[in-house]
Amino acid sequence: MLRTLLGHAATVDCMTDISNRRGFLKATLGTAAAVTITQVVPLAALARDSELSVTPLNDKLLVISGAGANVVAMKSPEGALLVDGGVEARSGEVVKLALKETGAKKVHTLINTHWHPEQTGSNERLGKAGARIISHVNTQLWLGYANDVPWQDRKWGPLDRKGLPNDITYGDGAIELGGEHIEYKYLLQAHTDGDLAVHFKESNVIAAGGAVSSDGWPVIDYKTGGWINGLTDGLRDLIRLCDANTKVVPANGPVVGKADLEAQLKMYQTISQRMSQLLRKGMGPEEVLAAGVTKEFDAQWGEPTKFVTLAFKSLCGHMAPDA
Repeated sequence: MLRTLLGHAATVDCMTDISNRRGFLKATLGTAAAVTITQVVPLAALARDSELSVTPLNDKLLVISGAGANVVAMKSPEGALLVDGGVEARSGEVVKLALKETGAKKVHTLINTHWHPEQTGSNERLGKAGARIISHVNTQLWLGYANDVPWQDRKWGPLDRKGLPNDITYGDGAIELGGEHIEYKYLLQAHTDGDLAVHFKESNVIAAGGAVSSDGWPVIDYKTGGWINGLTDGLRDLIRLCDANTKVVPANGPVVGKADLEAQLKMYQTISQRMSQLLRKGMGPEEVLAAGVTKEFDAQWGEPTKFVTLAFKSLCGHMAPDA
């Protein structure tokens, strides 16, 4: 996170004159309000109107969808484990459904894959109930004060002290619960600078968080450390954890597999290469969008304006002369 605050992933306009890291951060944070995207509906608004649904993964793991993000729930004698918690407005429903489906009386552990409200909306509820909340240290830090939610006209945080993660990792880690060996892997600067992917070893299931999406373009939160080449690095890490039978749960959308991750990696590598070439020619976000850097992928992944703008600006922060 400290590296982020020094300029690696701040809101950035590539055409800004930057004389030093402090000037870079000050100048680029001021450009965010000038950029607008139409026809973008906040996930929180969609989540309020969605019906919650359950998709079993095996006899002890399931996915709850419809609360802004996929929530993975696992049953164990000690209590339920959740990976992410949905938006705050649906937290009560999510927790109630998770307990019903797992047969647990309480949530023992919550793992935050990153700081966004769709992932941390149950933190305060479960923290006050005494749950262990695991996250990367950068996620804990971001949740300590109000942050702009990417491309939504609102902020999230700071959370109440009891809602902050209380079991912190600075890299990879592991726990044992209910006979399952659960490893969480740090995906450096993929979607944010605090991304964790959660690998249920015996079940051969990965909760990938924001580094993977299967129902549209992902959000690359460059203000809090994400960038497109970090996303490709994260996908490589996830692919190394997979075999042909691995079930990968994305932040949003249906469960995918290793072949889907390999296809996404190839796509993002192509897009990043094109953006880098245009950046070196002095082009800005609107020109890059007009160049159609995602054109052959749009039919599958949707309207690209938000993704291209975020991805290009994330690239700028790393390619700027003094970054």
